Amino acid sequence: MTTSAKTSILILDDEPIVSKRLQPALEKMGYEVESFYESAKAMVRIQERDFDIVVTDLKMEGIDGMQFLAEVKKRSPSTEVIVITGFATMDTAKESMRQGVFDFLAKPFKLGEIQEVIRKAEEHIRNGS
Repeated sequence: MTTSAKTSILILDDEPIVSKRLQPALEKMGYEVESFYESAKAMVRIQERDFDIVVTDLKMEGIDGMQFLAEVKKRSPSTEVIVITGFATMDTAKESMRQGVFDFLAKPFKLGEIQEVIRKAEEHIRNGS
């Protein structure tokens, strides 16, 4: 593996503002980032390639975040999934963790918070989980 390999991140959120804020900030940090607003298109993309980290909303039209994260984990168990949601409850947090989520952030979150969680997920991956 070359040292130039960037950590790849997929962002899925049906609110375009989330990706518009997050993608440039993460790219500045040196990550390779792809953003999706539609869960069906993101589902197609994860069939084409694996990502190191996936950031997904839970409540979306079509395929919801739980279905999406289950599919990500099925295809690529080493992918770290970070859930972001405006509908955070203890039940959804517990269910996410049961599904193997790395971390869970309630909206609205600060940019620095998600950057820190992504850094920790990347460290976890690099250290061989």
